[in-house]
Amino acid sequence: MTPPLHGKLYTPGMQIVGMTRHGSALLAATALLGSVHEARADEAQPPATFQLGGYAEGFYQWNFGRPSNGITHYRGFDNRHNTFTLSNVALSASWDMERIVGLVALQVGHTPSTYYLAEPALAGASGTNATSAELWKYVQQAYAGYRFDIGRGLLVQAGLFLSPIGPEGMAVRDNWNFSRSNLFFGLPFYHTGARVTYPLSDAWALTLACYNGWNSVVDNNEEKSLGAQVTYTRPDKLALSLLYFTGVERPRGAPEGRAWRHLVDAHATVHPTDRLSFIAHLNGGTEPNRFGTSAWIAGALYARVRVSDKLYLAARGDAFHERVPSNGNGEGAAAAIFWPVSWVASGTATADFRPHERASFRLEYRHDHAAGNMYFGGAVPGNGVDAPFVPNRPAQDTVTLGATTWF
Repeated sequence: MTPPLHGKLYTPGMQIVGMTRHGSALLAATALLGSVHEARADEAQPPATFQLGGYAEGFYQWNFGRPSNGITHYRGFDNRHNTFTLSNVALSASWDMERIVGLVALQVGHTPSTYYLAEPALAGASGTNATSAELWKYVQQAYAGYRFDIGRGLLVQAGLFLSPIGPEGMAVRDNWNFSRSNLFFGLPFYHTGARVTYPLSDAWALTLACYNGWNSVVDNNEEKSLGAQVTYTRPDKLALSLLYFTGVERPRGAPEGRAWRHLVDAHATVHPTDRLSFIAHLNGGTEPNRFGTSAWIAGALYARVRVSDKLYLAARGDAFHERVPSNGNGEGAAAAIFWPVSWVASGTATADFRPHERASFRLEYRHDHAAGNMYFGGAVPGNGVDAPFVPNRPAQDTVTLGATTWF
């Protein structure tokens, strides 16, 4: 069976996961629908489970631009040139017993340091600790929940979740490529708050959520963000997701004012045969603010072929366009939400060799292109300490050899 493209952290046999940054509500809904099926087959409560899981990811990458600072820029987690890198090591524990569910996942590596870059840094006081990315980056997610005996079963959870936006996951094992798309890197990685999931039928599920916002364990403004997601799942055939997310995401006192942001995300995974699979992902949004309306539109297409039980070939293309408004009266422009240029795009080809059901070796070529200088190459201006590195290339090309194993 083709492994799924869902789940930021894989733990074999878990009944409640909620783990994609891009698909957590979809997985939670799938698990909840599975519990409905079990209940119909056997009215007795399912046995209590406790699962341990984990994975390790590493890679070697060659950047053909040979940047002097060794950085493959705006790439997410495979971001170092000409070095062997241990990118992430994660361990998790999950439980599901007597309607009580929960998960704790810990991690270390430069992957969490990258995706916690946007975490707000707030000062402390004589009797209160400060909070920043350094405090939280070792926690991939942590939540607790309860499954109420209401209708088909109402799952309520609270804690730190990986984002439900998009189809890609945090763990390389669950993706078709080794690198992540520009959509994955640009859109939020995690949220803190509460959510409820209810199975509308054997295939449909609804999730409603209230969070601090984008990439914020601790909130940096007075407003909360709201999300609603509908999913449809036919195992090994089709998976659909439609999500709306809204809230104020700028910090207190931002020049853009109390700007309410609106995001819509949709993706579909289709398996027309047991050897061929496709994914389409579309995301867009607006943010009216004091300078005008910030807006973006982005999309990605994926294809994968199972050549044999041990070899998969995959391709991905994505593009991301952002509009940054200015009011034209000399007061300036809004700060960009995602990129320092108006658009970015990439094309990726990946060979995935799996000699064991819990091991993956990947060889990947990727080309990144942008509207202006956003990447590094050759002699890079700056030293990264008292003089920031200055991007000096509009494109970059890399070859990456990556490996991951899990249990």
